Amino acid sequence: MSLADASADPSAPSADSAPLPLSPAMWSARDGRITLRTLILIRWIAVLGQLTTVVVVQFGLGFDLPLGPVLAAIGASVLLNLVAMAQRGGRLRLADRDAALYLAYDMLQLSLLLYLTGGLSNPFAILILAPMTVAAAILSRYSVVLLTGLSLVCLTVLALWQFPLPWPETLPALAPLYAFGIWLSLSVSSVFIAAYVFRVADEARRYADALAATQVALSREQRLGALGALAAAAAHELGSPLGTIAVVAKELSRELPPDSPFVEDVALLQSQVMRCREILADLARKPEADGGDPFERMPLTAVIEEAAAPHHVGGIDLVIERPDPPAGDEPVVRRSPEVLHGLGNFIQNAYQFAERRVTVTVEWDSGSAMISIMDDGPGFPPTVLSRIGEPYISTRGDRGGHMGLGIFIAQTLLEKAGATVGYSNNRGGGARVVVRWKRTILEPKD
Repeated sequence: MSLADASADPSAPSADSAPLPLSPAMWSARDGRITLRTLILIRWIAVLGQLTTVVVVQFGLGFDLPLGPVLAAIGASVLLNLVAMAQRGGRLRLADRDAALYLAYDMLQLSLLLYLTGGLSNPFAILILAPMTVAAAILSRYSVVLLTGLSLVCLTVLALWQFPLPWPETLPALAPLYAFGIWLSLSVSSVFIAAYVFRVADEARRYADALAATQVALSREQRLGALGALAAAAAHELGSPLGTIAVVAKELSRELPPDSPFVEDVALLQSQVMRCREILADLARKPEADGGDPFERMPLTAVIEEAAAPHHVGGIDLVIERPDPPAGDEPVVRRSPEVLHGLGNFIQNAYQFAERRVTVTVEWDSGSAMISIMDDGPGFPPTVLSRIGEPYISTRGDRGGHMGLGIFIAQTLLEKAGATVGYSNNRGGGARVVVRWKRTILEPKD
């Protein structure tokens, strides 16, 4: 067993879940993550802060700033915001490339202001990390790498060239070693913050996407269960008028003389009525054969058999082992979509990587019930064993690379049904998945 995408839902997302290569073609994978209005608001806050700082420093502290160039740089941001607001009032959702360009402008504009006001010796130099931090939270890996590189270039330029701060009295220049320390600390902070924020945000996005896929899978299972109940209801409703037709056809066959030209037609009508009754009887019986209503109670082993039935692979045996002797009465559980889909995903995953046999062991006592799903395949890779259950974990092996979305969906659905799930490898080879419930949760009293 490996981290296969055991979900039977072909619509489950997979292509966008793989790690993004450093290619401009992947820019579109993160499109629409932020609206233009959000960036406009952030820039208005930056403009207000910049103007306030200039006023306080120029007129409050008496520093002689180069007001013309400084106000021109701030005015460029004001002009850009006004132009951006004209685009659907700022409600436009930005493509990854466009958002990266807006944030690159913010970084360059702030670098220009710092260049005019002391460079890295300006106490506000740390704000150059702000656009890059925003980028790491919303943009693709390619854009984050480019903007992080741009921030390093800006920091290097500011460390080498800048207008000195116009102090009222002459101050000695910064020691070269101290200036290098400021540049190094900001550069390291830029790389660290970009990597850390991108990692956290990307993990949150992966979990959100995986949870959405889980909801789709659960919704599909619920629709399938409802379809069986609908078929039974339709069979019941159609039974009465079909019975009336059968009675009328029988009466007609009695009334018609043997040489009537309508005898064959009435006989055909009777045969088709019988055929319809057989079809409706099958529809009415099918929910019972499949376990009935999605919330009908069934023995635990019957639930396992139903969950495994759609995933059987020829040439691989499925063995369900029960306790011998049984430790009390077998749990009788609700046939819920969460349990069926979750167990089905784990069993399908075992089938995919088994060599000859899949074994499902069922154990129970007065307080708990446990299902162990084992195969005789290569087992879980030791390098990712501790991370199994997280979405979109890719592995490489003899069977190829796979995404762990199916296991994540199965675990999420079973945990929603009150189970705990554990993963390990058997000593003799093969993987083991253990699903455990407390009987008070598995068999709730109505």
